[in-house]
Amino acid sequence: MHPIAVIDLVSIFAALTALIVLLKNRRRTFGKAIRLLLMGLLSFSMFYSVCLFFEWAGITGALEPLEDLIGALIPMWWAFVFYAFLQAMAGHDLKESEQRYRTILEDIEDGYYEVDLSGNLTRFNDSMCNIMGYPKGEPTGINFRHFTIDEDIGEVFEAFNRAYSTRKPEKIIDHGIVRKDGSRGHIELSISPVLDAEARPVGFRGIARDITLQKQMETQLQIAQRMEAIGTLAGGIAHDFNNLLMTIQGNVSLMLDDTSAGHQHHKYIRNIEKQIRSGSKLTAQLLGYARKGKYKVQALHLNGLIENTSKTFARTKKEITIHSELDSDLYGIEGDEGQIEQLLLNLYVNAADAMPDGGDLYLKTTNISHTEIKGGPYKPKPGTYVLLLIRDTGAGMDEETMKHIFEPFFTTKEMGRGTGLGLASVYGIVKGHGGYIDVTSVRGKETIFTIYLPATTRKVVISPKPPEQIVKGTETILIVDDEKQVLDISLKMVEHLHYTALKAGSGLEAIEVCEDNKDSIDLVILDMIMPGMEVGETYDRLKDIQPNLKVLLSSGYSLDGKATEILKRGGDGFIQKPYDIGGLSQKLREILDKSGNSK
Repeated sequence: MHPIAVIDLVSIFAALTALIVLLKNRRRTFGKAIRLLLMGLLSFSMFYSVCLFFEWAGITGALEPLEDLIGALIPMWWAFVFYAFLQAMAGHDLKESEQRYRTILEDIEDGYYEVDLSGNLTRFNDSMCNIMGYPKGEPTGINFRHFTIDEDIGEVFEAFNRAYSTRKPEKIIDHGIVRKDGSRGHIELSISPVLDAEARPVGFRGIARDITLQKQMETQLQIAQRMEAIGTLAGGIAHDFNNLLMTIQGNVSLMLDDTSAGHQHHKYIRNIEKQIRSGSKLTAQLLGYARKGKYKVQALHLNGLIENTSKTFARTKKEITIHSELDSDLYGIEGDEGQIEQLLLNLYVNAADAMPDGGDLYLKTTNISHTEIKGGPYKPKPGTYVLLLIRDTGAGMDEETMKHIFEPFFTTKEMGRGTGLGLASVYGIVKGHGGYIDVTSVRGKETIFTIYLPATTRKVVISPKPPEQIVKGTETILIVDDEKQVLDISLKMVEHLHYTALKAGSGLEAIEVCEDNKDSIDLVILDMIMPGMEVGETYDRLKDIQPNLKVLLSSGYSLDGKATEILKRGGDGFIQKPYDIGGLSQKLREILDKSGNSK
């Protein structure tokens, strides 16, 4: 065979083979545009080779009638190939753009959605599924109404209608959602109409952002601010009420000291005193809520307080099983022992109320760093904390109840079964001790209180309680108080204890009395809240007149920041109103005997 013929046959065979390879591997070998271009070149090569072969075989004459047609077809063929090439390039760019668009939608944390005019989901990304609590792809066809809480359905569909009517994007709205498991959350939603070629809406698209945590933080912050304001009011009420109780307690103390146990009125007076103590406990809870409940701050073992109080509680609530997991290496805390005990007992009682038919109460303590305290509407101060966790298996609380549990006088109990001050005082005590408190609850399952109290390196010292008896003296005592009834009864109590008593109704008057009697006054009972001269200035002026003067601070509030500051500057003690004659006598002797100038 002629060499040219061999070459032509080989070219035809190679072109056919290349075309077959391209077709079989069209998805793996080349891009669509390159593949079409190569196919066009190979087709032309094969066609040209056939023509050469026919010419060599001497049969070109038979093709002469077709030469004009072939000459016209070749440009048309190449025009088709070029057009196909351009179309393939455009399709490739479109596919690449769609892929990039799809990748962006799947990578963003916000949810993307598309719905038809009826509100049925037609397209969405994985983040949208996560926000709604559904597996990937499952929400297809589900109506948007299904995800929206009943209270917000009207507002949401009103926004969709506005977007439909105006053909413009709707501003972001936030509304509640119901996830697949029934839990609730909040999202911010943007709405944009999808328009066809004639600018007619055919659906909607937008972005959904999960703001559930943000809403929870905002709610907790609002609660904290509201409780701060209520706390100020509660503290003022407690202060005034304690002054009232002080007057009653003083008179009762004097009557009891002059009345024998066999007197016909003795038991009635004792009953009055008992009610005064009940009233004092009530104001103590108010003061606890107002963060004015720390009386005597010292280093404490929280584990020991938990063990003692839980044993006492267990004896009265045998239907509740207590489980303790207390860290053996727990740090100490600084606080008032009575207030911390009140905090614990209030939480136990709250748990018991949630488990009327019995249940389990879990108590846990551990050491924790401020970096591990997360999720609350506060920024913990750097340092180490003691964590106290109290969990019950009771009825739990709904979202609305959770918003109010720390408010004073809020209670879900029947009338007469509670004051609503238990958890309010817990909140105030924790805040008053520089701590933080969180609460979580699942309706019908459990409630968990998590408390963080600042740890201390101070050594824990257990102080013995003084004996409960009346002790007397002969020193001179100056009583300073702006409440006339409190001043009068305090004067009588001091005189009843055989002291020489002087009185003053203000800071300025106290300074005058002290100047007139500076060589004879041994101790001043100084009220913390008085009009006119501030108590700190009054204290300084009295000490200027008589440097060795002993000062016993007194208040209808408890040991607050101002009293603590004066004690650090040299004040000798603090006594909480209302106090009885026995408590006053012991406090006076404690300070005077310590000074070494008892008479």
